[in-house]
Amino acid sequence: MWRAAPHRGSPPGNRNETAGDLVVDRQVTFEGHCTSMQEIDRLFRHLKKSPGVKSIFNPWYDRDPKHDRNTLASRIRRCNLRCFLEQRVGRARYLLVGEALGYQGGHFTGIAMTSERILLGGLQERGISPEVVFRGQHLRTSSPQLKPQGFTEPTATVVWGSITAAGRDPFEFVLWNILPWHPFERRRGMLSNRTPRQTEIATGWPAMTLMREIFPQAQVIAVGRKAAANLAALGMAHACVRHPAQAGAAQFRAQFRGIVGRSKAAPRYHRQQRATR
Repeated sequence: MWRAAPHRGSPPGNRNETAGDLVVDRQVTFEGHCTSMQEIDRLFRHLKKSPGVKSIFNPWYDRDPKHDRNTLASRIRRCNLRCFLEQRVGRARYLLVGEALGYQGGHFTGIAMTSERILLGGLQERGISPEVVFRGQHLRTSSPQLKPQGFTEPTATVVWGSITAAGRDPFEFVLWNILPWHPFERRRGMLSNRTPRQTEIATGWPAMTLMREIFPQAQVIAVGRKAAANLAALGMAHACVRHPAQAGAAQFRAQFRGIVGRSKAAPRYHRQQRATR
């Protein structure tokens, strides 16, 4: 079973990003992966150019003035995502791809299928510690008045619960979305989700291609039919699992175990496999 290594700070030469007087540790767990580092920088430049749609929120470069804790929120979310990605370069074996960010998850953490409740340690009793996401400081960006313990997202809980239950190194898993930003209903405000249009989803394809370049050795797993259809359109080989939403958690867990538990050598799956949602 995987155990978290004690955190000893950043190795010499690694950079830290600061959020005012708050320092978010950017511990990098690899050496000599300059190309991947450059691709991560390219990814952030792309993420800055979110679709010009008023009902899509960019958590890394936009501020949610009504719900963010302070003006440092977007910078913290950038640091979160960078730590998450950098610490998996050279280690990731699985790349799980969903449809889009949600308000209970990546809207406030900046990481796909990851809730603030997880980062704040609120699910440790379920075996999901903040350190399985990334090593460093785990800071909230939502106003504490909204949810004192941070927002919790059912999909995030199921996905990370499945990862930890598998007993594998959690740094073997990368989480992403075909549409990396958060689509919401303008009428209901940013604390809502909506199904993105296909034209909007297509704007996330370049980021998906970059993610594949950053983690070329990882097996891609589509979480749901929407993700699977877009991966197929991109020509990316992938496995498919049921999305855990809408009573799909049990089937997701079973299919997930069937993929990651088969052998230590990641098998090859192809886009002809079909998801059930």
